[in-house]
Amino acid sequence: MSTAILTGRPVPGSSLDGDLRGLGFDVRVAEDPADVPALLGALPSGQRVAVVDSRFVGHVHALRLALTDPRFDAAAIPGAVTARPAARAALEQALRESTVPVAAEPAGGAAHGTAAVTVDSPADRAAALAEAAGTAVHRPELGTLVAVVPVDPQTRNEARQAVAAVDDEAVRLRTSVKSRDGFFTTYAISPYSRHLARWCARRGFTPNQVTTASLITALIAAGCAATGTRAGFVAAGALLLFSFVLDCADGQLARYSLQYSTLGAWLDATFDRAKEYAYYAGLALGAARGGDDVWALALGAMVLQTCRHIIDFAFIEANHDATASISPTAALSDRLDSVGWTVWVRRIIVLPIGERWALIAVLTAVTTPRITLVVLLVGCAFAACYTTAGRVLRSLTRKAGRTDAAAQALLDLTDRGYPAEVLATAFQGVARRMPVFAPPAFALLGGAAVVGAAVFTGFGGWLTVAAACLYTVLSALAVARPLKGALDWLVPPFFRAAEYGTVLALAAQAGTDGALPAAFGLVAAVAYHHYDTVYRIRGGTGASPSWLVRAIGGQEGRVLLITLAAALLGTQGFTALLTALAVAVALVVLAESIRFWVSSGAPAVHDEGEPA
Repeated sequence: MSTAILTGRPVPGSSLDGDLRGLGFDVRVAEDPADVPALLGALPSGQRVAVVDSRFVGHVHALRLALTDPRFDAAAIPGAVTARPAARAALEQALRESTVPVAAEPAGGAAHGTAAVTVDSPADRAAALAEAAGTAVHRPELGTLVAVVPVDPQTRNEARQAVAAVDDEAVRLRTSVKSRDGFFTTYAISPYSRHLARWCARRGFTPNQVTTASLITALIAAGCAATGTRAGFVAAGALLLFSFVLDCADGQLARYSLQYSTLGAWLDATFDRAKEYAYYAGLALGAARGGDDVWALALGAMVLQTCRHIIDFAFIEANHDATASISPTAALSDRLDSVGWTVWVRRIIVLPIGERWALIAVLTAVTTPRITLVVLLVGCAFAACYTTAGRVLRSLTRKAGRTDAAAQALLDLTDRGYPAEVLATAFQGVARRMPVFAPPAFALLGGAAVVGAAVFTGFGGWLTVAAACLYTVLSALAVARPLKGALDWLVPPFFRAAEYGTVLALAAQAGTDGALPAAFGLVAAVAYHHYDTVYRIRGGTGASPSWLVRAIGGQEGRVLLITLAAALLGTQGFTALLTALAVAVALVVLAESIRFWVSSGAPAVHDEGEPA
């Protein structure tokens, strides 16, 4: 339960008391503002509290945005301020200091289309004082919503007329849609999925329940694809699209009802990957029923998509807090964004999740698994080249100053194991004298060496083992100094491509039944670990614990193990080891991941960027 304290007697005819109760607040009245600190101090320390001016006039959704969003410790709009437990002390201190009115700018009037209003409000003064003392106070963008504290009956009447002129439910529904979405999602899904989200909210469903329903639907779609029949393929395509509708609705439900959580963001992201990769496996199983082996294509699609994502994640982590001048490439991108149609063309080209799933669903229904996967590979390869080229140009044409936190995030994303860690320490003296582009160059050369040896020297060759040893040394050199160079964000994706590519190449050459499916399972388990690391970093809790990384070998340790298995165990033993390793990695990372996210104290987050 949360508690809201009204400062002063409720104004006759006001619905403020009922509005606050409808938002889940227990309402108490402090007729004298000086009594507010004492009332707050008597409340349990673990409660969210709010202080609201009894003269407040505005939309319920304006109050909802300010007082119920779990992502912020403190938030305010004109006439109302709230604090979660972490900011309670700051709010109470500000209220004790705000017994004398302070001069300030009129709050809310011009921004919300109403007359000027007073700021002689305990809530406004407390928010201003808390902010001045260093507490971050979130002030939500209200747009056309009204939130004012009228100064007299005339301005109160004008404020009520302004409230009546705007349908806050329509605003709430419209803003439940992600601010940046792909073309297919914006025009083919969101116009009705938002209504599904509202239907779920009114019936008490949570975003995590909708996310789980989307996963189950996609797994059923994968099962239909695995039947290998035309009816199964048609049903699979339809169910995959419906799964995507639910996938959009869960985020819209979170925004509609402000039910944000770190666990929810993690479930949404990891379930998206689980759905897509399970569907690839379903296509491969369905094709096998018809006598066509497309496991290599399915694994290739998963490898390519995972590498695309790590490119996105690494670039964002390297630059989200970097200080840099605007590059010519970024300036050109901004100019193109001012021309409406180019925005949509560029969003389609990158093949985000909406366009990608629509493509997969339609091709599944009308063609074969092989055609579906080949077209998907070509499209994703083009998208990866387009986005990576643009990011490389941006990085080269601006001088960015990266922080220690960004360098640490990139190091965590490399997933280096104990061998690379020990060697990197030994190479630190050499690393300081390396040229600026050495880290990505070493990562690229090492990956090319081991994957090239696996492809061109045949299965089980000792040259591949030697290349894996060289890769380990070059991996250590790549991370021997802080990853603050212009292109150092490429190091983690190069490592991912090297590890996954080696597994794919050796499994494809093994030539035994079960090698590629086992490799698919291993890459899926390792990829889950890599996505889990990304979302831990995004949640502000740091990367996976070092014991976990060491327990599953680190990326270079797994490459060494797999190449040695190919050389020593033969095709049957190699397949058995891949299967055992896939199961072991999956069990360890899932157990630790579930333990962490269920008990995580990370702040609530929600992704508002372009879908992956």
